[in-house]
Amino acid sequence: MLTLLTTIFVVCGKVNSTNLSRYSSVSERTYRRHFQKGFGAEWLNQALIEQVRCQQSVQIAVIDCTFLEKSGRHTYGLDWFYNGKTQRVERGLELSVVAIVDIEQNTAYALSAQQSEAGLSPDSALWSEQNRTPGNRLTFYLGHLADCCHYFPSGLRYVVADGFYSKYTWVTGVVQLGFHSIGKLRCDANLKFLYDGPYQGRGARRKYDGKVNLHDPQRFQWVTQLEEGVSLYTAVVWSVSLRRKVRLAYLLQENKGRRSYVVLFSTDLEIDPVFLYRCYAARFQIEFVFRDARQFTGLADCQSRLPESIDTHVNASLMALNLAKAALQQSQPPTDSLSFSIASFKRLALNGHLLDLFIDWFELEPTLIKSHPNYRKLLDYGAIVS
Repeated sequence: MLTLLTTIFVVCGKVNSTNLSRYSSVSERTYRRHFQKGFGAEWLNQALIEQVRCQQSVQIAVIDCTFLEKSGRHTYGLDWFYNGKTQRVERGLELSVVAIVDIEQNTAYALSAQQSEAGLSPDSALWSEQNRTPGNRLTFYLGHLADCCHYFPSGLRYVVADGFYSKYTWVTGVVQLGFHSIGKLRCDANLKFLYDGPYQGRGARRKYDGKVNLHDPQRFQWVTQLEEGVSLYTAVVWSVSLRRKVRLAYLLQENKGRRSYVVLFSTDLEIDPVFLYRCYAARFQIEFVFRDARQFTGLADCQSRLPESIDTHVNASLMALNLAKAALQQSQPPTDSLSFSIASFKRLALNGHLLDLFIDWFELEPTLIKSHPNYRKLLDYGAIVS
């Protein structure tokens, strides 16, 4: 496995068994055989995330799906899934990915990737931790989250997802697992103000104080101005679709007399609205994981049709990206936002690999060469950021 992860960064072109064998002493058949065995990615990623974590940082869990193009008809899990790139449903594979995002470093580390099963209904259904029979995609995603929660860093409290997951099934399942859910509501969400006035008359106490008008935030509590033209409001309201009280972070943007708004929510009623906004903004870091893994570590290059091989390939691709981030993080203060270039990291790895081959095959003295001042220039040759 170590050979596979290190070889991924020196490969030029597609990261598949055939191309990996060209850059190492391991044959293509050996790579294919090892891919079918699988490996425990979660506990390895857990150890890596704990190693790069600083004591002052706050971490959240983020879940999202990514679409993989796949030709043919016999690949495991082949079905119709939504492709965010083309904004339509296409035939291919889907990966459910759980990542840990460090708020202070503002970067995401993939924890686990699981291939979505074919034939699952997109409709919602009730879910419980005791009865996890997958019948639709939301219950499948919840099952994936339940499998990963044992590997979460200590003290993690929030699970963040985009607007697709803002449904009763998902939010209830996250709360049952012992976490708070953070997400985004529709612009026409059905919300009600809570009544906190005195008791009047007989019968049951009044619960609600009218419907929330999301176009008019006058009844919300103003918090702060995030940037020019963007104000943050908050309120604790009742969500009809989620069937629970939620804390809102209402972002209102005013530009040249035109208004637009975004409604974020959390099941933690005591959460700071500014922190709620920061958590949801940090959710986008998982999109950079998908981008970098596709471009540099071969996330979409698997040519196998077997479920074990696909699982090994995608998790090895994400783990290689984690290792690159961990290596780059060692050269920066742990509390700073992580700044890096995976393209430069791959270039440095390839240059180092070639120089080691020259030294080995020409039987040169490695100490003399690596101590030369121009050795570093050769390592940085072609790198975007040295």
